[in-house]
Amino acid sequence: MFENIRLSLQGILSHKIRSFLTMLGIIIGIAAIIAIVSTIEGTNEQIKNNLIGSGNNTVKISLSDGDNDVDFTWNSVPSNIKVITDDMKKRIEDLKEVESCTLYRTRSNLDSLFYLNKKIDSAIIYGIDEDYFSTLGYDIAEGIAFTKDQYKNYSKVAIIDSTLQRGLFEGESAIGKQIDINGEPFTIIGVATKRIGFEPVINSVNDYYTYNQTSSGLIFIPTDDWGMLFRYDEPQNCIAKAVDTDSMTNAGKKTADILNENVVSVKSAGENTTNSMEYKSESLLEQAKALQDLSSSTNSMLIWIASISLLVGGIGVMNIMLVSVTERTREIGLKKALGARKRRILAQFLTEAAVLTSIGGLIGVFSGIGLSKIIANIADVPVAISSMAIVVSVVFSMVVGIVFGLIPSIKAANLNPIDALRYE
Repeated sequence: MFENIRLSLQGILSHKIRSFLTMLGIIIGIAAIIAIVSTIEGTNEQIKNNLIGSGNNTVKISLSDGDNDVDFTWNSVPSNIKVITDDMKKRIEDLKEVESCTLYRTRSNLDSLFYLNKKIDSAIIYGIDEDYFSTLGYDIAEGIAFTKDQYKNYSKVAIIDSTLQRGLFEGESAIGKQIDINGEPFTIIGVATKRIGFEPVINSVNDYYTYNQTSSGLIFIPTDDWGMLFRYDEPQNCIAKAVDTDSMTNAGKKTADILNENVVSVKSAGENTTNSMEYKSESLLEQAKALQDLSSSTNSMLIWIASISLLVGGIGVMNIMLVSVTERTREIGLKKALGARKRRILAQFLTEAAVLTSIGGLIGVFSGIGLSKIIANIADVPVAISSMAIVVSVVFSMVVGIVFGLIPSIKAANLNPIDALRYE
């Protein structure tokens, strides 16, 4: 085997230009496939990050009426939906797909929100429990977090996010200042910021409207303070943090199933319609998968087109190996006259074809990686080099050499030694 490889390399080096031109189809095909697969992988990762976030693995389970989340700014509290209990939350946390979860209430359309005499527009207020910040990945950048007593003792304290601090206090410290929520004064004790700084990639106007946050900032208050401002019996929403990204769908569905035990099916008086409110989980992972499938199916056509060059390269290998057999007819005849068997001649030429295409495959891999980097820089498209694609490409190039080198090798092995020695 090693002797065959040495002879193959010797033959390739003795005809450098011819060998390179023979490998060119293999090089172009492998490079194109590596570049396309790397672009697909990078695009899929971008889709997943844009829809899901970067490493957060959280899924929202909210009370919905049909396809829309229930906003209690405009809706009365439904009589058939109970407040989520601590026991129910514990059941969610015990799910194998769930790392942690948090319960919260929210308002996004609040008119009576002021700092001094200045109205705070488009801020979102959250009534949170003690697991909210850890589940969502928030850190306290300034001031302090809520204490256990403040969650339960109606302390009228608030934490704001860094966006609201910049917009409302214009660089001044917010700690100790008071904001007025529905006529109740709340003292700001901390400023929260996301631990994972993630910004989605915006490539179009549609992306902007999909990912852009229109809120001027966030205000967090302890969950028990919610009843002073709004209503004590408002049902909560839930956010579950999955153990990993792939578990998000199951974590959301199982959490929704548990929460829906709190929903009693009732019929409207005098009507046959059933109350349609229920807890639903976000289908972000399914959306990401649908977009990834669309991207992959589109690009798979490009892979097939690139594979044509591999076929052309294989035909080129077959052609040059047939030429090589013709050129070395006397050598083959001499080896057979000295006792070389068909198997030995066949192995020699198959090895030469495999070595030729393997070298072309390796050059194609490095060319594909370089092409991927160039595409990423020029077209601003993310790429992720696939190690599996590299391994498959090199193995496939060897298979191409063996398959297309088989006919010339069989021809060489079947030469009559007497006719071969007489060949001019």
